[in-house]
Amino acid sequence: MRDLGAGFGHLLKGQRWVARHGKSYGFGLVPGLITLVLYAAALVALAMWGTDFVAWTTPFADDWSSPWLGLFRGFLTVVLFALALLLAVLTFTAVTLLIGQPFYEALSERVDRDVSPDGTAPESDLPLWREVWLSGRDSLRILVRAALWGVLLFALGFIPFVGQTVVPVIGLFVTGFFLTEELTSVALQRRGVELRERLALLRSRKTLVWGFGTPLAVSFLVPFVAVFLMPGAVAGATLLARELLGEETRDGRDDDRSGGGPADPAVSPGPAPAH
Repeated sequence: MRDLGAGFGHLLKGQRWVARHGKSYGFGLVPGLITLVLYAAALVALAMWGTDFVAWTTPFADDWSSPWLGLFRGFLTVVLFALALLLAVLTFTAVTLLIGQPFYEALSERVDRDVSPDGTAPESDLPLWREVWLSGRDSLRILVRAALWGVLLFALGFIPFVGQTVVPVIGLFVTGFFLTEELTSVALQRRGVELRERLALLRSRKTLVWGFGTPLAVSFLVPFVAVFLMPGAVAGATLLARELLGEETRDGRDDDRSGGGPADPAVSPGPAPAH
């Protein structure tokens, strides 16, 4: 239970960090807004032409009598749109991180420098194109895993009672795990931690991961919320990554609300105990 609370604490700390650093927050909103526009366009297109797509893919039902034809294709249209929404929630973070690699890399480095006792941040020696390639490759691997889980949970959702009670809860925990993996990858990849090592690291502290990712998964179900929480989620995931690796962390002091002002007197400058 301690890890569960600690994970949620990192999520809150990340949101507080970007609230104190206005320019970093505004900078981190850009990728989420771009992704939101792309996803909204795709979902609107599916809503407009989903029925035609279902009709095109089920020609064998053309000769069915009413009302079975309408009920069958109507059901498939609802299933198609629900599956698209589920995949949108599962993939939004991965796509946003891929689009915003330079944005979130800079934000994560800023958090690391702010909370590191010596004021430094781990830096990648790889060129930007290589980092983007590795991020895209790893994101694709995670998306495949997430999609398989999504299809499985969607199918289990048709089981009476269990599908309407247990399965949605499991789905939130699964989504929370994958969200946390994607978000911590920004800081961990910069430290040279490969995907297999990242997954092993997260699995070793599952309750910590769920404490961070599950509340985030719940909030991401609300339209547009993901966009505004993403910068803070990246900041919190950087703090989470530091705990997973056992790095010492202190309370951050710097403030860029007006382009780099004095330290916030409400935040303690002293070192925090190592996690």
